[in-house]
Amino acid sequence: MDLAAVILAGGTAARLDGADKASLEHAGATFLEHALAATGAAAEVVVVGDPVPTSRPVTFVREDPPLGGPVAGLVTGRGALARTPDAVVVLAVDMPFVTALTVRRLIEADGPDGAALVGPDGRRRLVLLLRTAALDAASPDDPHGASVGALLAGLDLADVTAEADEARGVDTWRDLRDLPR
Repeated sequence: MDLAAVILAGGTAARLDGADKASLEHAGATFLEHALAATGAAAEVVVVGDPVPTSRPVTFVREDPPLGGPVAGLVTGRGALARTPDAVVVLAVDMPFVTALTVRRLIEADGPDGAALVGPDGRRRLVLLLRTAALDAASPDDPHGASVGALLAGLDLADVTAEADEARGVDTWRDLRDLPR
């Protein structure tokens, strides 16, 4: 499968006092480096966020207008891809326990339109494998402020149950402090 990735790293991090989530560290690596390792199977990676040094080549972009939410970031990231892959891995940068194995499980569970990681609470996380044609068809004309739930509602996605801490995100300083080592 020809795969690209869009890493969403451009939010406000309001509950983290505006800290740059991509630069936060866990287990000796930044959250962005964890995300890049998880998306290693992707031939092309777009990071929607501010440019920072990375261990592999990526394209950095920002949505316009800025801070339009995850759907605006995803649509902007998809638009920045140099080519049209079969599928796009979508990953929020604040999920440091998502690994290449997580992505492989999404690929293997691939439903007609892709797959989504589901946390222990039964909710889908921003860890997705989306068929590019399905993503393009579902993307709203104006993605600014659009809901991820609305974007995914019309898609036939396989649900992949999170293992261990894969579904654990970091939204607050307490979340960061309480990450398992």
